[in-house]
Amino acid sequence: MSPDRAADPILVTVIHLRKLATMDLLGQLFGVTAMTISRASQEVHPLLEALGHHVNTSTARFRTPSDVARFLASKPA
Repeated sequence: MSPDRAADPILVTVIHLRKLATMDLLGQLFGVTAMTISRASQEVHPLLEALGHHVNTSTARFRTPSDVARFLASKPA
């Protein structure tokens, strides 16, 4: 993740904790490896918990960029 985008680790952690996307998909979307996503989540998750933030899981699940595109295309504007 880019150093000029300091919020990216928090964003990917929340998306991962909501179980919206696999680490592989998050890596594709953010231009990094799944291992980078895993490390970010391991670092950020305990901080969120320490601050009292609990992230609920979602019913939506995405595995590929086309899954995300299909989901977004099906939503009314």
